[in-house]
Amino acid sequence: MLTLLAQAALICGTSWVLWKFVRQYVVKTALDNLPGPPSSSFLYGNLKQLYDKNGWAFHRELGEKYGPAVLLHGKFGRKLLYVFDPKAMHTIAVKEQYIYDEAQWFLRMNHATLGPGLLATTGDEHRRQRKLLNPAFNINHMREMIPVFYEVTHKLRQAIESSVSNGATEINMVNWMGRTALELMGQAGLGYSFDPLVEDSKDSYGTALKLFVPALYALSGYLQFYNYLEAMIPAPLRRKVAEWLPHENFQKFRKIVDTMHDQSVHIYREKRAALERGDEALKQQVGEGKDLMSILLRANMAAEAEDRLPEDQLIGQMSTLTIAAMDTTSNALSITMYLLAKHPEAQAKLRQEIMDAQAGGKDLGYDDLVSLPYLDAVCRETLRLHAPAPFRFRETREDVVLPLSEPVRGRDGKMISEIPLPKDTTVLVGVISSNTSKAIWGEDAYEWKPERWLSPLPETVAEAKIPGVYSNLMTFWGGGRACIGFKFSQLEMKVVLSVLMSTFHFELSEKPIHWNLAGVVYPTAGTDPAPALPIKVSLVKKS
Repeated sequence: MLTLLAQAALICGTSWVLWKFVRQYVVKTALDNLPGPPSSSFLYGNLKQLYDKNGWAFHRELGEKYGPAVLLHGKFGRKLLYVFDPKAMHTIAVKEQYIYDEAQWFLRMNHATLGPGLLATTGDEHRRQRKLLNPAFNINHMREMIPVFYEVTHKLRQAIESSVSNGATEINMVNWMGRTALELMGQAGLGYSFDPLVEDSKDSYGTALKLFVPALYALSGYLQFYNYLEAMIPAPLRRKVAEWLPHENFQKFRKIVDTMHDQSVHIYREKRAALERGDEALKQQVGEGKDLMSILLRANMAAEAEDRLPEDQLIGQMSTLTIAAMDTTSNALSITMYLLAKHPEAQAKLRQEIMDAQAGGKDLGYDDLVSLPYLDAVCRETLRLHAPAPFRFRETREDVVLPLSEPVRGRDGKMISEIPLPKDTTVLVGVISSNTSKAIWGEDAYEWKPERWLSPLPETVAEAKIPGVYSNLMTFWGGGRACIGFKFSQLEMKVVLSVLMSTFHFELSEKPIHWNLAGVVYPTAGTDPAPALPIKVSLVKKS
């Protein structure tokens, strides 16, 4: 009897797997009628083109040649939807955000590596975390944190100043921007100092955080299978299997994750102990108790029992928020420095605005800093044209119909105004395609022009109703999974730029700079694959 039941279970399981395969890869759906590029291979589909670090032309072609709803192919012919239609994006990011949810492999991988923080949770659990974190990112708290931002940035200024005191010097700005972003998030986010910004950092936690994303990309070919692997290995055995697995890159990654977790637990326990001793004890720590984690712990203690987060979720926020803030903001700052070096007239205009406002070199207060029109325009235009994260993945949790704001012409010549999507369909939202759409931004959409933000934008921008939380852009996403720290990131960029622009002059070096397409865009110089942004830096001559 047991044998018959086992055989029946095996047959049913195999049939289910086969049906999932057939449904995803073979059965014709409405997706097949969408325009799109040919698949380059059955094994990889369009994925190599999509992920190619030199794939800017392919992404531009998706937007210009095929329109706002495009059929792509994944591994073994799996059908993917690439979309940047405004109504579709509103449906995905806002209206039906928990139907178009994060991919399961992405959630499970983040849970295993960063802990059950914002990037690893969904539904009610995710909403509860954001509810407790929101006060830490409001404007009033940003005002309180601005002295910390300046303190860290002045250390950066002094470090660069010592290198250029004898004349113009070529400096790797991506390295300094990365170190600064990490230290800013450390002090303002965790109440912890990673880096004195004087010499190379020796902090084990900071080093692990810097290595996390590169180490993760080294395993990118396996990531989409993570949730299947996790389902196959019983929870009590996963740690042993991870330690045993004879894979060099995986073992490097495992050690990085272990270091991050151990240090997060250590910082959390120190902060909780200080909080239990009272406010005076917190004031003795880095951040003086005003950092994001101190605010979160206080809020968690004051919350109703049903709204409190368990300890593992509090610890999970630490590396999650730091990883999310570090690479994106540091690379946004790096590309801003590059563009200002490339456009000396814009650099001079920005410097003059900042120095006029500083009135003798004093640090600008929050209100004065955020109200500088050209500084704001430079940041907005850079984040429009060069979004640090150029596309987002989503996965349908059920069969659903995705509406379009304007019909697209199908392969059969008929107009398509909505797209039925089977459950488990992967949807890629083209952030850069939306941010640079000529139909929305005009014929100069691919040009870096900060001045466009100093006069009324084209009516098409407002009419498009882009669902992003920032400046009609999808750079920081929208809805309940929008970047919770986008105001933090904006303030960080403006403080750093205000200090550096009033002190230094920047010029491009002779080395060609290439911006590599990736989950987070990064620069390289010449043929060296390591992240680098050499820029000639000299002191500003002041009268």
